[in-house]
Amino acid sequence: MNKRTELSTETVWAGEKDYRAHGASQVPVVNSVAYEYGDLDHWYDVAKGRAYGHIYGRNTNPTLASFEDKICRLEGAEAATSFSTGMAAISNTMYTFLRPGDRVVSIKDTYGGTNRIFSDFLPHMNIEVTLCETGDHEALEEEIRKSCKVVHLETPTNPTLKITDLERIAKVAKEADALLVVDNTFATPILQNPLESGADLVIHSATKFLGGHADALGGTLCGAKHLVDQVFHYREINGATMDPNGAYLMIRGMKTLDLRVQKQCDNAEKVAEYLSSHPAVSKVFYPGLADHPNHDIAKRQMRRYGGVLSFALAGGMEAVKKVLPRLEFANRAANLGAVETTVGPANTTSHVESTPEELDALGIPESLVRYSAGIESFEDLKNDLENALAILEES
Repeated sequence: MNKRTELSTETVWAGEKDYRAHGASQVPVVNSVAYEYGDLDHWYDVAKGRAYGHIYGRNTNPTLASFEDKICRLEGAEAATSFSTGMAAISNTMYTFLRPGDRVVSIKDTYGGTNRIFSDFLPHMNIEVTLCETGDHEALEEEIRKSCKVVHLETPTNPTLKITDLERIAKVAKEADALLVVDNTFATPILQNPLESGADLVIHSATKFLGGHADALGGTLCGAKHLVDQVFHYREINGATMDPNGAYLMIRGMKTLDLRVQKQCDNAEKVAEYLSSHPAVSKVFYPGLADHPNHDIAKRQMRRYGGVLSFALAGGMEAVKKVLPRLEFANRAANLGAVETTVGPANTTSHVESTPEELDALGIPESLVRYSAGIESFEDLKNDLENALAILEES
């Protein structure tokens, strides 16, 4: 029996050889909108899904297929499909499986855009939504047992880095005959594989860690083929298709995914430790810290704790306004997972759609700063934070 290939090797080789052309060592960008067939019977077989091939760019594309195969291998899935953005992946999945009268159960601590789907869009379609306190596994299990069609989880959560026990919830979801969908954006397949814990479908905002260079938008969904095929059909008709140029950038970025994530974990762990003892910082949110309420779960289901942390400044929003502009080695931007360190308060990044009252109800401090560690030297990042935070001591 052949030994299973390591993830670091899969990031480089998976899903590529079958899509190269003319002896090239790299997957090409195929920008063709349509594909020609001389044999009409073959064309018809491809159109009906009886033979492999491509018909029209809104449906499939060779460059996208390579990207999908790569993430499929990394997550250990039967099939994968891609989307124009991570939110397209989430919304298309919800709209595929939910119908008027159905019920979805999720947690309160999801990305702001995801939360808006649950609070604003699904209820207007007569779909019942129940959002449980993140970390209250008993409440989550109770609501799932009341019957629901879909369970949606995000772990670690954005931006407070809360953790949900996937194996525990997967078991209850299976008993209730509900689909368990997990947003694995923060962990990446390098640190966590939800399908191995019992999830049915795994979602990524590929814009973040998978691409890793903040230069391409995309989303992806992995899981059992009969489920992914249903979402693919919804997406191909509704048109939220990934651009082939973006798919190429994802493929290129994912070659270094393991290298980047390991370095980002190194930096995030050290930054979290440094900030947790800084007098200007009132709280640090990072599952790698021993005092994190879900540390034991994270230690069991993740290989490492991730490249993102968040922290609250004791001086409130005025302190944030003083500190962030002084950071030299950090982009102040609404993104994460890039090779450059990226920072921003929740009210301009993950939860720009939320009101102050909603942020308070979610337990997100006004002064919370999301810090996505890049691949820079930790010493430089530490010095940068030290210099920026020093202004609070001066004032």
